[in-house]
Amino acid sequence: MFSLLAQEPEIVVLCGSTRFMAEMTEANAQETAAGRIVLAPGCDLKTPHSLWTDPAAVEALKPRLDALHRAKIRAADQVLVVGDYVGDSTRAEIAYARRLGKTVRYTHPEVEETAK
Repeated sequence: MFSLLAQEPEIVVLCGSTRFMAEMTEANAQETAAGRIVLAPGCDLKTPHSLWTDPAAVEALKPRLDALHRAKIRAADQVLVVGDYVGDSTRAEIAYARRLGKTVRYTHPEVEETAK
């Protein structure tokens, strides 16, 4: 079968605080335009939605979303950390990706030191 791509595209997973969802949308567009497959957080628990209006539902959903995001990190070739702040959750994702030998890039390289 004929393929327009000489090789399979790289897969990048976006990591960062969901406070940067607008920046993640921009990073998704940039990475897609660069020819990469983009994996990203699919739920922003800070934005109201019927799936997480009940606090008990949030408590049940959060660990499942964390596990799903770790699976996305495993599936990806590289990680792109989005935003100018790295909190504990993102720091843990970066450490996990590095243990797996994934390349880690930053939209704001100046935060790399705080990510260690």
